Amino acid sequence: MIAHLQGKLVEKNPTEVVIDCGGVGYQVNISLHTFSLIPNSENIKLYTHLQIKEDAHTLYGFAEKSEREIFRMLLSVSGIGAGIARTMLSSIEPKQIINAIASGDVGIIQSIKGIGNKTAQRVILDLKDKVLKLYDLDEVSVVQNNRNKDEALSALEVLGFVRKASEKVVEKIVKEDPEATVETIIKKALKSL
Repeated sequence: MIAHLQGKLVEKNPTEVVIDCGGVGYQVNISLHTFSLIPNSENIKLYTHLQIKEDAHTLYGFAEKSEREIFRMLLSVSGIGAGIARTMLSSIEPKQIINAIASGDVGIIQSIKGIGNKTAQRVILDLKDKVLKLYDLDEVSVVQNNRNKDEALSALEVLGFVRKASEKVVEKIVKEDPEATVETIIKKALKSL
């Protein structure tokens, strides 16, 4: 209904802004990501999402259209409301959310306050295909990374290391160097195990 607001910035704080548009002040909920992108100039423009409930009409504002799209995608997941979606966008960068969903990284999504293991898995399950198609991400790079990790884990198991301990070490190595080859992962893991 309201696609964007452009007007004079009256108030600005980390969770909301008030924008004066032709004499009407709109209270708009924002994420910390948007807060960091809003200039302190007088005239601003925010892309908006209007949520209508029985007891309230709530506006959410975004400095970038892409952040609004991610917000709307998150809302489509059962168990994620506007509050949690905004917390997600405040906790980590929108690009990190997209990458975590695309690569199936439950850990990153679960690290956000208020998101449990089941909800994190549901986000990935519900949105992975949509994210890969919409952002034209190359699943090959994501899958390749996982293949290297899996091969390294198998090799470490063959060498007699316990899988659970190996997984933690390998996960850390892959996070630090996503492009690591199987050999590099194994060498670094052997030093840590």
